[in-house]
Amino acid sequence: MVKKIKVDRLKPGMYIHDMNCSWMDHPFFGSSLNVKNDGIIEKIIRFGIREVYIDTDKGVDVEDAAVKVGVVQEKDSKTSEHEEREEITGADEINFDIIRPVPVGEEILRAKMIREEALLTVQKAMSDIKAGNQIDRETVVHTVDDILVSILRNKNALSGLRMLRKTDEYLYSHSINVCTMMVSFGKYLGFDPQLLREIGIGSLLHDIGTMKIPSAILNKKSKLSEEEYNEVKKHVQYGRKILEETEGVNETSIITAYQHHERLDGSGYPNGLNGDKISYAGQAIAIIDVYDALTTKKCYRRKIPPTQALEMIYEWSGTQFNRELVQKFIRCIGIYPVGSLVRLKSGLIGVVVNHSEENLLQPAVRVIYNKKAERYISVPYDIDLSLEVQKAGGERIVSYELPEELNIHPEMYL
Repeated sequence: MVKKIKVDRLKPGMYIHDMNCSWMDHPFFGSSLNVKNDGIIEKIIRFGIREVYIDTDKGVDVEDAAVKVGVVQEKDSKTSEHEEREEITGADEINFDIIRPVPVGEEILRAKMIREEALLTVQKAMSDIKAGNQIDRETVVHTVDDILVSILRNKNALSGLRMLRKTDEYLYSHSINVCTMMVSFGKYLGFDPQLLREIGIGSLLHDIGTMKIPSAILNKKSKLSEEEYNEVKKHVQYGRKILEETEGVNETSIITAYQHHERLDGSGYPNGLNGDKISYAGQAIAIIDVYDALTTKKCYRRKIPPTQALEMIYEWSGTQFNRELVQKFIRCIGIYPVGSLVRLKSGLIGVVVNHSEENLLQPAVRVIYNKKAERYISVPYDIDLSLEVQKAGGERIVSYELPEELNIHPEMYL
């Protein structure tokens, strides 16, 4: 029997038959799902949903709720692919073919909410470990699935938010960024959906072991002593033990997290593995972990522009990193990643909104600011630099700009 109830009456054990809103207005992959925990209810409330339909034959009942006559027949007769698909969260398989690609502008608001929720997930996981509790694996899986589906809808939306972080949230933001880039890169490499989920879990929790490092060492702003650095390096071993003790986390996720500091030439840790002794996922996450760290401001140094970070990583390829994987990573994210702020030859400032493998140095740019005149463009407009290169005197990128120095928030223009 299908009944309509207000969301404040939802509780774990219920089965939502229909979200009572457009697919694009809620954060889940399908319109039906099991309410497995309070986190799902909180997510529904945060997205502004007020009422839903529950199926009492599949879950917990609410005795005094109104029965919705004919809703089953109405729903069963729909032929839309969005109404027929199954919920992704907790599913055994994920089907790429039923996800509708959308423009970055349509996905960006949802991506912001997913990022905010991911931040809460990582914070809670780390707090739980610090308090001696178990990780809520189900919440982690929901978060990874949200990230995966967002990337499948538009690979640039979440990636364009990568620089949204506060100094005191480095560890949390870093975990989210590594997960987002790892899933996106895995999709680029052709990993199947289940493998993307597994490496996503390992990536999101790759630094979970740092919660076992003494706070005095972890938060130290001056240079670490050799003894302190050796203690920090133990975070991968602590992390492996934590993940092994987390029910439902498989070996692929564990290895992805455990090997993120191994290096191709054997100079990494904890085991000094080299070459193919490092898993493919381990070789990939090593590149992404370093890239995000380099392009992030630390208390002891400025952040490095993406172009310079990629140049450094490429120089280290063949020794520390798999050169073929580095080349593929650069093609995946672009020389100027989406969300980057760049200055054009004319002095105009723009946000990179798209790129292609064929035109890594000539992405599409949304012009937002005139640096020479020191004024914003009243109506931002796009320039495809791959077309400009064909013109005499056409526009081209001359430098990467640091958003904080111009007080510009690139994510606002995606």
